[in-house]
Amino acid sequence: MVSAAHVIAHLGGVARGTLLQQYGFSRTSLSRAVRAGEIVRIRPGVFATHDADRALVAAAEHGGSLTCAQALMLHGVWTLQTTTDAHVWLGGHGRSHHSECRCVSHYFAGRAALGLAPLEDALVHVYLCAGDEMFFAALESALAQRKIPHAARARIRRRLPIAAHWLVDLARSDAASGLESLLRLRLHLCGIRMECQVVIRTVGRVDFVIEDRLILEADGRGNHDDERHRHRDLVRDAAASALGYETLRFDYAQIIHAWPSVEAAVIAAVVRLRERD
Repeated sequence: MVSAAHVIAHLGGVARGTLLQQYGFSRTSLSRAVRAGEIVRIRPGVFATHDADRALVAAAEHGGSLTCAQALMLHGVWTLQTTTDAHVWLGGHGRSHHSECRCVSHYFAGRAALGLAPLEDALVHVYLCAGDEMFFAALESALAQRKIPHAARARIRRRLPIAAHWLVDLARSDAASGLESLLRLRLHLCGIRMECQVVIRTVGRVDFVIEDRLILEADGRGNHDDERHRHRDLVRDAAASALGYETLRFDYAQIIHAWPSVEAAVIAAVVRLRERD
């Protein structure tokens, strides 16, 4: 016989007792499974597996679905994680069951079930909660992984405020990382247009090219921790220079924590290129 723990795991790690009863588990059998240590009762009528994600459990304890950045991470979508506190979607009229906690309650419209908020909902919520940059980077990550089909993209756009529609229109499906998404969005707001994912003879594919002569590369956290990656980048930069390109390369810390210096470097390089014409 299939165990309650197996069914709860299949449902995402947390489940209401009323739902489990539809799978043939009575209140008595669920209580027996709790006493045997097979599952955990996290509040009256709500159960979890022992290895359920802690943020999901916190959201269920609170009374709703895990959403925003932590939900996007569980969906496999890149996002800027700004807090370790669970953001919980309670629907338009839900209520919190926690008396003292650090959860962030969201009363966004819709019906919030227990567990993980659907990806479309989490993307809309992260815009409403955290704004343009987190939403844009997450949306491009989801698009690149083919997790958001065309119809879903249109639904997300309709659910956002009109002032945010341009973010959906700007988003591409070929961004290789969240850093690339942030770099492109921020430079777009500076009035700088870039070609994305450009293949250059003898160099290979580069992240961005500005005005046919300036290459921009966004390097992930661990890119330069590996000496082989560092050597490869130097070889690529030398090949680009031989073709007349200038290369600017920025890492995670620069883009996330020292953006003004990145912006100043790019603008100065663009000015130099234009003065040579």
